Amino acid sequence: MARVPVRGLAAVLVLASTTACSVKSMAINSLADTLAASGDVFASDEDPELIRDAIPFSLKTIETLLAERPDHPGLLLSACSGFTQYAYAFVQTDAELLELSDFQQAEEFRTRARKLYLRALAYCVRGLERRHPGVEIQLVTRPEGALAWARIEDVPLLYWTGASWGAAIALSLDMPEIAADLPAVRALVDRALALDEPFQKGALHDVLLVLEAMPEAMGGSPDRARQHFRRAVELAGGQNAGTFVTMAESVSVAEQNRAEFEQLLEQALAVDPDEETSSRLANLIAQKRARHLLAQADDLFVE
Repeated sequence: MARVPVRGLAAVLVLASTTACSVKSMAINSLADTLAASGDVFASDEDPELIRDAIPFSLKTIETLLAERPDHPGLLLSACSGFTQYAYAFVQTDAELLELSDFQQAEEFRTRARKLYLRALAYCVRGLERRHPGVEIQLVTRPEGALAWARIEDVPLLYWTGASWGAAIALSLDMPEIAADLPAVRALVDRALALDEPFQKGALHDVLLVLEAMPEAMGGSPDRARQHFRRAVELAGGQNAGTFVTMAESVSVAEQNRAEFEQLLEQALAVDPDEETSSRLANLIAQKRARHLLAQADDLFVE
């Protein structure tokens, strides 16, 4: 029987090992690219409860792949956007639905939502650091000019970093160590706005609407909030129910303008979720919030 030389056998084993690693690497990269591009499938779904159950598995799969490919830009963005959207749509929203019936559980949900937002933020910051090392410290210490390097292709990352960070701050107004980072959020959204103002049909103006609805002591302004509201509605062609809901529950409630509050929520409910399939899921969730807010109007307004 022919014998394989030791040196030849070693070469065969090295080649087999290298091939196996290459195949594994290709498989991971392929799956990573597929998952990074899967957001549209969820966004167009018509069954929020199905997506509620499906997203956690998808997010954990993304995190598993990130353990193998920690600098994959698509996975980092997907993790950031995915955890942010899940926290808002299915955790913070549940907290608000429970606000009056079970305050303690609502607080537990808010705490969980804040943790998810911060988890999302960590992935976005990793993505930013990959693009520009040292940017996190610059955003915290010198937000002005910290993003001068950013280009239009960076807008999705800037947006989701700002959205996750801003959402965490909105649930942490009693935690100065988190709330103090508000200037960084404004810098992120302002830079994205300068690069691509129509991004996702007014999404940046939606974030600015929330920021401007904050107390004046934190830099908010009802007048500027209304300006961003009008522009967001214009860019979305009136087909984003969430913009109307955000305006109603932030500005209208703060100003105790019940007539405007009810009008805005009726406008949100008038949006046809099937008109724009790419935002069907978001509109269905926003309309659920709108119906709840209308039902709680007597508790939100003092006659």
